[in-house]
Amino acid sequence: MKEPFVSILMGSDSDFPIMESTVEVLEAFDVRYELRVRSAHRTPEATGEYVRNAVDRGCALFIAAAGMAAHLAGSVAAMTVRPVIGVPIDAGPLRGEDALLSTVQMPGGIPVASVAIGKAGAKNAGYLAVQILSLSHPDLAAALAAERERNAAAILERSDRLQEKLADRTKS
Repeated sequence: MKEPFVSILMGSDSDFPIMESTVEVLEAFDVRYELRVRSAHRTPEATGEYVRNAVDRGCALFIAAAGMAAHLAGSVAAMTVRPVIGVPIDAGPLRGEDALLSTVQMPGGIPVASVAIGKAGAKNAGYLAVQILSLSHPDLAAALAAERERNAAAILERSDRLQEKLADRTKS
């Protein structure tokens, strides 16, 4: 079997500063990925060719990011039965709200998992991709669990330090 990878598609290269968060998460978990610029409107044939080819080469799931009339995730979902995660980019006069609605309003039978608008959504798309892959890769599930434990410990430690600072303040 081919080693699975995640395909990250962006409607424009200007989306990369946001989607870099997805890349960082995938790299942190040593998950293979490809990153391409494809547009649902400007390069529909190239988008379809890429999606079909990626599936043939072992793509496990797609992350599609676009702003404004964000049809990329829906277009990709129409071409494959692999999971598709849509990332609405915070662009244009509506700051991503239009992209969110374009991403989430899919007809029954053509699902797109949608995450938050912008950088937080891009980061969560990476984590969701790792979670999906972890269903068949126990090492990823263990790595996710370990990271969550480290994050929880760090929050508690910062909370304790804050409480100590506040206690010192009241003593003065």
